[in-house]
Amino acid sequence: MSCPFIQPELYQQQLESKASQLTAQFASFNPPSLEVFDSPAQHYRSRCEFRVWHEGDDLYYIMFDQATKAKIRVDQFGPGSELINRLMPELIALIKGSTVLRYKLFQIDFLSTLSGEVLVSLLYHKQLDDEWQTQAKQLKQRLNESYQLNIIGRARKQKVCLDKEYVIEKLTVHQRTLTYKQVENSFTQPNAKVAEKMLEWAVECTRGNEGDLLELYCGNGNFSLALAENFNRVLATEIAKPSVESAQFNIAANNIDNVTIIRMSAEEFTQAMQGEREFSRLKGIDLASYQCNTIFVDPPRSGLDDETVKMVQGYDNILYISCNPDTLADNLKVLSQTHKITRFALFDQFPYTHHMESGVYLQRI
Repeated sequence: MSCPFIQPELYQQQLESKASQLTAQFASFNPPSLEVFDSPAQHYRSRCEFRVWHEGDDLYYIMFDQATKAKIRVDQFGPGSELINRLMPELIALIKGSTVLRYKLFQIDFLSTLSGEVLVSLLYHKQLDDEWQTQAKQLKQRLNESYQLNIIGRARKQKVCLDKEYVIEKLTVHQRTLTYKQVENSFTQPNAKVAEKMLEWAVECTRGNEGDLLELYCGNGNFSLALAENFNRVLATEIAKPSVESAQFNIAANNIDNVTIIRMSAEEFTQAMQGEREFSRLKGIDLASYQCNTIFVDPPRSGLDDETVKMVQGYDNILYISCNPDTLADNLKVLSQTHKITRFALFDQFPYTHHMESGVYLQRI
């Protein structure tokens, strides 16, 4: 069936609309011309989640229309990667033929990579027993003839991992290949091709900067690893334990020796920098030895809190990636008092939606 979720022929039109909207929203800050980084018009999502519908002997993927809540059968999904679309019918056909695997199955999640790996999570309203594991291993074995596949089973307070709970992604940044461990149920960039463009833009913005880099909200080290070549050292913070563990793995996998990850929130790090609190997690790290003239922030949708905004103002160069233009604009009301925008970008991570990923590079006035 044709996919009702996207209209590739209208892609450029919707991208131009987003660019106009973002330009108008930030006009009061007098930014330079907007740099627009497009997405593939289809097959751009590395992650997809589908509910599973049981109808007699049949079994198929569904999604719900956000406006009408109507159920939509999904045999192919245009936004999903080509790898996910190739796997979808083969996987559901094999599950359909197994009473054990299909019983009480209510959702299937996919995490794919540009490097060819895919992780499938099967979610159940039942506990998973030895028979389920046996059947799941047989499923994996059959599919591994054509795919680099891992399978995870999930139920209430239960997680069964047949092999690995992660995939290895490889992103190309200015002809350089970077390796990233991406763990199931942890945040990863959903649009890998646009992620590559974001990394290249960030590297270009900070090329020629001196000293060290401070990074808040570093996740799995996605930007840290790409930016490390521009700085003497990178000091990065992240609160989520799985992301910190992935970041440490990625540092080693890429043979990078000038990045240090601290597990703490941006708010905690601000308190440490201001001498308000001492943290055992900072033992052995001499914050005073870092000469950070540049700070990079990629906060959640809520943006930077008031104290962190004030702390960020203390740096000559500010690189800010935002998934919410509204909170970015709020933060810029303060940051623009001391800094000016010298680079301004739109990254179309989420085509055919109202969501916009944007970036600004600011330098002290």
